[in-house]
Amino acid sequence: MYEEFYATLMDRIENASACIVVMGLGYVGLPLATEFAKAGFKVIGYDPDRKKVASIEQGLSYVEYPSSETVEYLVKAGSLQVTSDPAVLNSADVVIVCVPTPLNKSREPDLDMVMTAIRAAKAYQKPGQLVILESTTYPGTTRELIVPALINNPVDLGYTVFVAYSPERIDPGNPTYNLNNTPKVVSGATDKCLALAIRLYFSINEQVVAVTSLEVAEMTKILENSFRYVNIALVNELALVSQKLGINFYEAIDAAKTKPYGFMPFYPGPGLGGHCIPVDPLYLTWKLRAIHSQSRFIELADEINLSMPGHVIQLTTRALNSIQKAVNGSKVLVLGVTYKPNVGDMRESPILPIIKGLQELGAPVYYEDPYVQELLDLVGAQKVTDAIFDEYDTVVIATPHKEFDLKKVAVNARTIVDPRGVLRGEYNKLLLSPNIFRL
Repeated sequence: MYEEFYATLMDRIENASACIVVMGLGYVGLPLATEFAKAGFKVIGYDPDRKKVASIEQGLSYVEYPSSETVEYLVKAGSLQVTSDPAVLNSADVVIVCVPTPLNKSREPDLDMVMTAIRAAKAYQKPGQLVILESTTYPGTTRELIVPALINNPVDLGYTVFVAYSPERIDPGNPTYNLNNTPKVVSGATDKCLALAIRLYFSINEQVVAVTSLEVAEMTKILENSFRYVNIALVNELALVSQKLGINFYEAIDAAKTKPYGFMPFYPGPGLGGHCIPVDPLYLTWKLRAIHSQSRFIELADEINLSMPGHVIQLTTRALNSIQKAVNGSKVLVLGVTYKPNVGDMRESPILPIIKGLQELGAPVYYEDPYVQELLDLVGAQKVTDAIFDEYDTVVIATPHKEFDLKKVAVNARTIVDPRGVLRGEYNKLLLSPNIFRL
């Protein structure tokens, strides 16, 4: 009888008759839900946030991908349903957990939303379900926390209950790589769990990469983002060092990247944002502390990256000093407040501490961002549109969205703070060198 659960679920996955419930309809869950719906599965998105549910029901997407047109089409076709009622989990053949895994106030892992989702899945569990965690977490989470929470008897694992881990690889706003063409790393608690997960993801992914254990898959995600975290910290530190030495660091990067091997360009900036890179490496450092060990590279990188908003505030102070202005009372315009260009994602945005720091020094701060409608509840900064740049004492190009006319900034701004080094190349002819300040 136990074999029947596996065979039945595999058959439903292969012929796309399985019902998939995606828990968490954010930047990871909503794209995943729409892709499975496009592949022919019956998909139900579950989220306790009724505003998100209502938005999807109206055919409106609140993330860059999928588009509202896609959401509206799938909802009207009946391929995608959404709800805030956890009872829908009882109808699922596959449950995919895509909830946030943030840091708490002590900068330690906060798995409350993951465990709340898993407890809900357990409450409405039926035999033969596949439960997959996609949320990023530390190595050991799935085996040590998720599996025990889902099974009553160890012999059920891989027979009546199937558990897998597959780390999300979503890069909001990436024009080249999406959910379909980004290779999907998959692991399972048993061989049967892995086989089911592999077949499921092959329904929507061009390439599925199977690994031998849950812990390898969990570490894969941590490795990817720790690699970026440490290298970004390195270039941030070298940018500050180059400034002290009077060296154009951006030119050095441009020269170094002509090497066809052994070098990958990273660029300095105002700090790190998004859900993954500023958070994921710290899940590993927490896990290591629990076994009385440490990762000194990650801890040092964290210290450097956290300091970057403060360096931008110092640059802004220097820019204002150059025109004999104090920060107190100077009008500052911040262009872009999201964590990366051309998306509306505010998660962990380093621009917010920059704004708060300038306000604490007495500067009235204004911002322009076509992707963010309101910031007053977060930092009290007033939004402007079509800003006249010479009306401000300095302009901080914090996040250079494609909608901004940087040539106008280069020509008209009294002083410019450019922590990402975007005013280079063609802009050099327009700039008066004393009025621009870079890391």
